[in-house]
Amino acid sequence: MTPRSGSGTAGGTVLAEQLAQQLAPRVSKLLLDVPDFPVPGVLFKDLTPLFGDPGAFAETVEWFAAIGREAHADAVVGIESRGFLLGAPAALSLGVPFVPVRKAGKLPRAVFEESYDLEYGSAVLAVHADALSAGARVLVLDDVLATGGTAAAAAALVRRGGAQPVAVSVLLELGFLGGRARVGDLPVTALVTA
Repeated sequence: MTPRSGSGTAGGTVLAEQLAQQLAPRVSKLLLDVPDFPVPGVLFKDLTPLFGDPGAFAETVEWFAAIGREAHADAVVGIESRGFLLGAPAALSLGVPFVPVRKAGKLPRAVFEESYDLEYGSAVLAVHADALSAGARVLVLDDVLATGGTAAAAAALVRRGGAQPVAVSVLLELGFLGGRARVGDLPVTALVTA
């Protein structure tokens, strides 16, 4: 597993790239494969060992924050649920708002919703309609980029909220699923690619 950045070409900040070179091998060793979860045929990537390693977790959050600084992000959108664990501390490090993108039916006020397909089914994401400031530059952050459906749906929700998605950043990219193609021209940065 190796660090990978850009929208096919471009990279992140020098700091983010330096962090990635040092951190990616360490994080790769912490990710565990769980076969046939949540359905047969899916190889689930368990991140809980990363969250249990305070040093590696802190460095991973700082890597995400460095990506946000390079993108001049005014907000961080984290996608349910492991995107919350990574996105909230990255937003704190950046000193910008954190906006949760949730599964349908989980938010209590008016929302925008977006349907999407994933590698083992389909789903709907939602964000509060008033969550983002008009014109805000938003870093879309998630744990894994697989088919790209989740990231594309989150970016669409950001646009519907009047803000501008400026980058997608993930901990792990499953490159063989071709998810980058689904997010269009947004720069995509992954700490680890499998």
